[in-house]
Amino acid sequence: MNPANIKALLESNRQILGQALPSFIRSIEKCSTFDLETPISFEVEESFDALTSKFSRVSDIFTQKVLKSFLILLREDAPTFLDRMNLCEKLGVIPSANDLIAIRDLRNLIAHEYLTENLLEVYKESLNLSLKLLQAIQSANTAIDSRP
Repeated sequence: MNPANIKALLESNRQILGQALPSFIRSIEKCSTFDLETPISFEVEESFDALTSKFSRVSDIFTQKVLKSFLILLREDAPTFLDRMNLCEKLGVIPSANDLIAIRDLRNLIAHEYLTENLLEVYKESLNLSLKLLQAIQSANTAIDSRP
């Protein structure tokens, strides 16, 4: 794939991410108002289910599409997820590879969570890591925009 095509793919991926972000941010804001130290209602659980779904989608778009296509554009070889995150941190694209690895781990837990006993912890961690995900996206956007 030539550089122009890769750049077009990167911009397309960034546009997809940009379309997913407003709803994700609204879910973060809504869920931030809930007290998870008391029993939660069905409505609160539905709100967190929406947040975790959006968290998974946004993190996938960001890590599997945006960052991957950006590294291809830079002609960097990072075949695994861990390699990509470590390289992105080294290049200053994201603030912390460990945060993105934790985000990926939570995304995988959400995708395979069938037990209700851990839901409150998943909800709490989703709120915490959602903010780190937004920081990483902002950092990556700055890095991408500053490249020729």
